[in-house]
Amino acid sequence: MDVFAHGLWTGAVYKAGKKETRKPLHTVFAVFWGIFPDLFAFTPAFVFLFYQSIFGGKGFAMLRPHADFESATAAHQVPLYDLSNSLYNASHSLIIFLIVFALVWAILKRPVWELGGWLIHILVDIPTHSYAFFPTPFLWPLSDFKVNGISWGVGWFMALNYGSLLVLYIVLARPGLKRPLRAAFAILLLVLMSAYLASRVT
Repeated sequence: MDVFAHGLWTGAVYKAGKKETRKPLHTVFAVFWGIFPDLFAFTPAFVFLFYQSIFGGKGFAMLRPHADFESATAAHQVPLYDLSNSLYNASHSLIIFLIVFALVWAILKRPVWELGGWLIHILVDIPTHSYAFFPTPFLWPLSDFKVNGISWGVGWFMALNYGSLLVLYIVLARPGLKRPLRAAFAILLLVLMSAYLASRVT
């Protein structure tokens, strides 16, 4: 899923959770962790690419899968892709998330529930990325298994995704709403199931 949708879904879930449980959840902090995996994986590459675009004239073509490396500049492209791919493996792994969550819990002597934004990010990405572009390595480094889901960039899915977010935020704006967290998860589950089922028939 795209980084903006990740932030919006995380914000909706934590807004609903705070509304229902009345716990002091920090939504902004959770949203940061909701977009953290992509920031961690792609920020170094994009900073370098912007620098190259301005001063070196290389542009964003340098960040491509290995299958596209046919030009004379391939030797310069591979390290950049490999860097993002390695960071992506780490930031999109449930194993790494659980280790970090446990370490933070051990250090602070309490669970930091806002880190759940990171978990939501990984779970949402599993059915919304195909083999064509950064499939989610959620079992890394124990396994290379990935799900060939549907690309989040497909038009109908983008419409469903952001349409669902619009409906959800309208629902959450209702002052007397009961069970908002269940509503948020139900709508998110519907979106993810639609993505998974679509990936099985395409």
